[in-house]
Amino acid sequence: MNQSSDFEAPIIEIENMIEKLKSISDDKRDEVAGQIAELEERLARQRGEIYANLTPWQTVQVARHKNRPVLSDYIAMIYTDFVELHGDRRIADDRAIMGGFARIGKHDIMLIGHNKGKTVEENIERNFGQARPDGYRKALRLMKLAEKYGLPVVTFIDTSGAFPGLDAEERGQAEAIARNLTEMARLEVPIICVVTGEGGSGGALGIGVGDVILMLSNSVYSVISPEGCASILWRDGAYASQAAEALKLTANSLAEMGVVDEIIPEAGGAAHHNPKQTAAEVKKAVVKHLKRLKGWSPSRLTHRRFEKYSKMGFFTK
Repeated sequence: MNQSSDFEAPIIEIENMIEKLKSISDDKRDEVAGQIAELEERLARQRGEIYANLTPWQTVQVARHKNRPVLSDYIAMIYTDFVELHGDRRIADDRAIMGGFARIGKHDIMLIGHNKGKTVEENIERNFGQARPDGYRKALRLMKLAEKYGLPVVTFIDTSGAFPGLDAEERGQAEAIARNLTEMARLEVPIICVVTGEGGSGGALGIGVGDVILMLSNSVYSVISPEGCASILWRDGAYASQAAEALKLTANSLAEMGVVDEIIPEAGGAAHHNPKQTAAEVKKAVVKHLKRLKGWSPSRLTHRRFEKYSKMGFFTK
């Protein structure tokens, strides 16, 4: 979303009041220090109340927030020694997906993720995180490279979906995603997937099959966008809020259904309010699961992965 949503208005109002008081000249700063402290406490309470009670549609809007951390932010905040690798070795280097060797804590990994931008120019370069087949083939090439060297794979998911353009379809978009699903299911190294913003349709699943699925508390994960769902079911995108409710796309709903293994809390109520602390929470969760999966045999990994996905959507009366 390009602007703050209506439900965030009380937060913005308090933030503006704090900024106004902080802009007062230094010789009067002591006089307003108490007011600033009181407003900051009020701000923390307001954020907690608002973000703890979001509707599914409001959660979608937070997941799309223009200031929400993207992959490049997480690389800067929690990874070291990142070496980017380019190209699918067939057609092109899709900038919508970024990947390479990296280190998190004491663990060497292969990092792969959707690569949204923060500015108009960055989003155009990265196609708003919507990958073409070249991107998914690049991702698979890097996964196979990780398998060769025995490195765990960590993926960061943040896309509204795979690019639906004619050129992508001509080059085999569906086949590229389907092949990634198959190959990730039998990859003989640990795979940890983190949904950081939007997890949209096959575009998300193309790098989303893993041993552990983590979601930030205000991220979303769904077979289709609420607008797309509304256009199909009601033939009117204005029903997006109802569609968001029906899709069960929030972290809490997906955890209840067993699709997601762990929800990572967002500092300050939402990641865009405190990116550094949110990144620290992501790092803690990823490292924890890397330690747990370390030493698992390839057969155990693939067997447990098969069991995990076989159980999804299975219900008994």
